[in-house]
Parts: sequence; C-alpha cells; structure tokens
Amino acid sequence: MTQQRPSGNYRWTICALIFMATTINYLDRSVISLLKPELEKKFHWTESDYSDIVIAFQLCYAIGLLLAGRLIDSVGTKIGYAISILGWSIAAVGHAIVKSTVGFVIARGALGISEAGNFPSAIKTVAEWFPKKERALATGIFNSGANIGAVAAPLSVPFIAAKWGWQWAFIITGSLGFIWLICWFIFYEIPSRQKRLSKEEYDFIHSDADEKKETDANTDTGNVSWMQLLKFKQTWAFIIGKFLTDPVWWFFLFWLPAFLKAGYGLEKEAVAIPIALVYTLSTIGSIWGGWLPLHFIKKGWQVFRARKTSMFIYAMFAVPVLLAQLTGGINMWMAVIIIGLATAGHQAWSANIFTTVSDMFPKKAVASVTGIGGMAGALGGMLIAWLAGAMFDYYKALGKIETGYYIMFIICGSAYLIAWFIMHLLVPKMQRVDL
Repeated sequence: MTQQRPSGNYRWTICALIFMATTINYLDRSVISLLKPELEKKFHWTESDYSDIVIAFQLCYAIGLLLAGRLIDSVGTKIGYAISILGWSIAAVGHAIVKSTVGFVIARGALGISEAGNFPSAIKTVAEWFPKKERALATGIFNSGANIGAVAAPLSVPFIAAKWGWQWAFIITGSLGFIWLICWFIFYEIPSRQKRLSKEEYDFIHSDADEKKETDANTDTGNVSWMQLLKFKQTWAFIIGKFLTDPVWWFFLFWLPAFLKAGYGLEKEAVAIPIALVYTLSTIGSIWGGWLPLHFIKKGWQVFRARKTSMFIYAMFAVPVLLAQLTGGINMWMAVIIIGLATAGHQAWSANIFTTVSDMFPKKAVASVTGIGGMAGALGGMLIAWLAGAMFDYYKALGKIETGYYIMFIICGSAYLIAWFIMHLLVPKMQRVDL
C-alpha cells in the first residue's frame, strides 16, 4: 500500500457530513424508547404492543435497506442520501399527529423504510472518498454518530416532553434533517466533480492498487443484480455477520430504558445519565474500533488480518454481558458499565464489518451488498424484538421479569463470537470479488 500523504483533508469534511446524518438518524429512532413509559400509559400498550411497534420499524427498515442499496447504486450517493433523509425527517415529525397504537405502527414503518438509506449511502460514500487503510477509521467516526444520537436523545427528549409535551419531542428532533439537507447540497459532490478537492488528495483517495481502475467517475452508479451478489461467499459472510450481531444493538437501543426501570426503578429524566454513559462508551468504542485496524496496517499487517484480528477483540467485549448476572442485585452503575462495554464492542465491530464490504467488493456494488446485509440485520432485530416482547410479558406475569432479561443477555453476549467464527470459515482471507 502506498504511504503517500495527501495535500488537503476535504475527505474528512465529507466524513463529518455523514457523521451528522447518522447522529440525526439515531436521534430520530431513539425518541420512542424514551417516551415509552408515557406513551404506554396514554395508549394502554402491553409489552407485546410495544414490540409490535418495534417490529413494524424493523420490518420496513429491512425492506428499505434492500431497496435503498439498489437505489443508491443506481442514482448515486448525492441524490440517494438526500431522498433518504428527506423521507425520514417527514416521517419522524409525523409521529406528532398520531392518535392510536395503529398510527404508531404506520409512523414507525414509514420511519424505518426511509431511515434505511443512511448506512448504504454512508458506506458507499466512504468507499468513494477514502483509501482502504482509512475506511475503518472513517466508518468508525461516522458510525459514532449513532452513539451521539443515542446520547443526545436521553439528554433532550425527556426534558422536551416534560416542558412542551411528547409531540414536540418528535417535531424538534425530526426537523434537524431538513437543516442537514441544506449542508449536504452545499458541500457534497463525488471526488471527480468536487472542485474543493486537490489533485494530491484525489490521487491519495484512489491509491489502492486493486482499485486503480475504479475511479468514482465510473462507479458512482451501477447495476449489479441481487442474484449475482448472492452467489458469492463474501456476501453471505456479511449477511450472517449482520444477522447475528445487529439484533444485540437493536435490543439495547429499544429496551435499555425499560431494563433500567425494571431492574432499578429508573424512568423519565432519571435514565438520562446512565443511558448517556452507555452510549458515550459506545462512541469511544466506535472510533477506537476504526483506529485499531489502521494501527495494525501501519505496522505492515495485511488488511484482512488487521480487520479480522480487530473484530475478534471487539467480540470479546460482549462476553461480560454473557457472564454477569445483571439483574441479580449487581450495582446499577456496574451493570451500566458492563452494558456500555458491550455496546462499545458492537460499534467497534460495526465499523469493521461494514468496511469488509468495500474490502471485498468493487464500489459499484457496495451499497447493494450493504443493503442486503443490513436487511438481514434488521430481520434479526425483528426476531429479537418479538422474542423479547413475548418473553417479558411471560415472565412479568410470573413476577420474574429479571429472568427474561437474563436470557436476553446470554444471547447478546455470545452473538459476536459465533458470527466471527462463521465469517472466518466463509472468507478466511476476505478475497476480493471480481464483477
């Protein structure tokens, strides 16, 4: 790999843009979990009602990922990303006019299908704007926006709802996407058309030997069929990795406030600091997770070895969740730290599993493969949401809801190591696909 250094850092401006989009994406999807105690009283939700609302989001998110990946590979990142964030901002604000449980199911579905465009767009953007050795770091940075959004939500949503009502929590957070759209059209263009980009930085971006012919001018758009992509083990490695590990993040995202209430009696504003701590740790994990493989590559390691070694380390971060009896009288702050380490490990893992797509596939297929794997992750999220809702209702009726959480933590703690071993068997050296 070339060791040249670019003149200019405009690619990091692009990284900042997709970081902000990801922050807004997760802020918008996190609002409902923080308003759950108030909304379940107002609309008389059971745990299964809430899981149905979560499943509606995840089902539409899964469908949206499959469609968004293909759309973005067809129309390009600039227009594809804009369509996505416009749609989810409208859907997020639309929650404020909902009058029934069915209405929330519809609103969450609309949010899910439109939010699905974020990650295929962002991963394709990173592939277009960064050389391989920097992609995990760039992905880790923009992916940390998920944690910032999740931190910002408990620090703002309960207070907005307490002062102005739950409707305004949806309106204010949902409106941020419209502001981002203005910045996107001002600052974004693919490298070959970006006048703010120096020739030296452009050459650095396209410095990978196996991508010399893949300039963004001819790979910003493409049309590779899903069936063609499903023939490759590389696609299935990404699909299985996402299916097994994404549900863990979904579970913590949607049930962490409920866990703190069930296990420690915390609700409303009281959950703000513990949840903020969890996602602060996640932010650190995301950025560190992107830095570690870059560190290994600079030491002379091959890309696939650096990536897989890092992912194994991150998988171990979830093991304490498997071993610790979080609902058995453990100190609340210790439980929060253990969960925070697990979510940090997830975000570090996520930064790298996303990057494996651009490691193994040409740029013209990156959004499509990301969408297929993302759909698998969302389907896994649906499965865990259904399982959690049914299990919590069952054990709540027995007065033993802590048992339900214990079972879920066993699942969460073991998922990453299982995924790592399967991916290793399928693509031991992460060989590149020739399309």
